[in-house]
Amino acid sequence: MTDPENGISITHQLEPYAWSNEETAAYEAAIEAVNGAVGAYSALIAAERSKPEPDEEVIRSARAARARLAKEREGLRSTDHEQIAAARQRYARLAREVRGGIA
Repeated sequence: MTDPENGISITHQLEPYAWSNEETAAYEAAIEAVNGAVGAYSALIAAERSKPEPDEEVIRSARAARARLAKEREGLRSTDHEQIAAARQRYARLAREVRGGIA
């Protein structure tokens, strides 16, 4: 991606940051937990659409949840260890709940 004002790659403007192996693994696990929840909502949408009379409210709600999760995923910061730990637990639990029909 390039900054249109100066023609320089935006990634070249970022400050360097050295990630530890633990930070990298935790961040990736948090991203995967969010992705798991997004996938659970996608499965819910597909299941609802396959019904003879789909509930449009269920589909709308699941789509809204996926959009919210995408924004939350963008807000994850690898340097915020508490946020990453909480995200891993929260989104893994959410995915299980959606798959189990709770959310």
